[in-house]
Amino acid sequence: MYSDRINALPPYLFATIDEAKARVKEKGVDVIDLGVGDPDQPTHQHIVDSMCEAVRDPSTHRYPSYSGMPAFREAAARWCKDTKGIDVDPATEALTMIGSKEGVAHIPLAFLNPGDVALVPDPAYPVYKIGTQFAGGVPHIMPLLEENDFLPDLDSIPKDVLEKTKLMFMNYPNNPTSATANLKFFEEVVDFARENDVVIVHDNAYSDMVYDGYEAPSFLSVDGAMDVGVEFYSLSKTYNMTGWRIAFAVGNKDIITGFGKVKSNIDSGAFEAVQKAGITALDSSQQCVTDMNSVYKQRRDALLKGLDAMGLDVNPPKATFYVWARVPEKYSSIDFSSLLLEEAGIVATPGVGFGDYGEGYIRFALTQTVERIEEAVGRMEKLDL
Repeated sequence: MYSDRINALPPYLFATIDEAKARVKEKGVDVIDLGVGDPDQPTHQHIVDSMCEAVRDPSTHRYPSYSGMPAFREAAARWCKDTKGIDVDPATEALTMIGSKEGVAHIPLAFLNPGDVALVPDPAYPVYKIGTQFAGGVPHIMPLLEENDFLPDLDSIPKDVLEKTKLMFMNYPNNPTSATANLKFFEEVVDFARENDVVIVHDNAYSDMVYDGYEAPSFLSVDGAMDVGVEFYSLSKTYNMTGWRIAFAVGNKDIITGFGKVKSNIDSGAFEAVQKAGITALDSSQQCVTDMNSVYKQRRDALLKGLDAMGLDVNPPKATFYVWARVPEKYSSIDFSSLLLEEAGIVATPGVGFGDYGEGYIRFALTQTVERIEEAVGRMEKLDL
């Protein structure tokens, strides 16, 4: 009864993990979940208070604007200027999204005809590939290899593929590898996009989850980037707002216009009360972000110390709230994640779930307290890896 596109889909990674976790919990196991990247701390109180006030305002109860409240887009533009040093016109170069996942899934519909190619990183957030396929496009995999600092090798893409390529996804700071990209790489991407007439979509969901003095640059800060691409920013991870579903796209006005035409025919815009809460998040002091980064850094350091003591190969991440580690040689990523769950009650995400080039790795999310992470490390030590 299902369409071919649905029948062709693999099981969604995180839904599969939830099912496995539930089976173990039914056995009475105290599960420590380091799987899905969902902040465990509540949304900051000043944002919640703003939402409560906005919900009581009857003017927010009607259909919102398709492109988002002007006030929210203006707040997004101010935030981009203050935190990333980029100038965007909120009227023509900004668009509200119902979470960045929605944007990733829908933007291929604006730029891909059936048979057109989208360049998709691997390992990566699965929706880059799925959104491409739903639009009738053909994903061409760009391997993210450790020996290349988990950056794609643009020169290795075949010429016949480039002739059909219309869109390219990238994501730095990166999920799942936690890798970062510098301005030199972004400059190469701009040159590549110009030479091959490719639309660049930079998913910058982890832009402000940074440690050790690192600052993640904006792709749009590179000369010429506004001519070829857009950047997605999500409030989900930065402000502990994953359930609120609010994000924004900024960048080239023609790309924003095309994407907006898709959204106006598919959704009716983000709830205005959530947008008002988003304005509060973007315009208020960013100390809450700094404080959360300190929390994640403590958790990162606790996990790295434990993994290092067990002999697991890990590069300390400068950004995101993920730790990407090599699994012991005798295990596949699925076998190792199954061992952790079945024998130690620990949920971690197998690298192959993010694509074929994720094999050999496992991703831990820093979404438990230091005490629980230390307990997880203690359980892993008992496995005698």
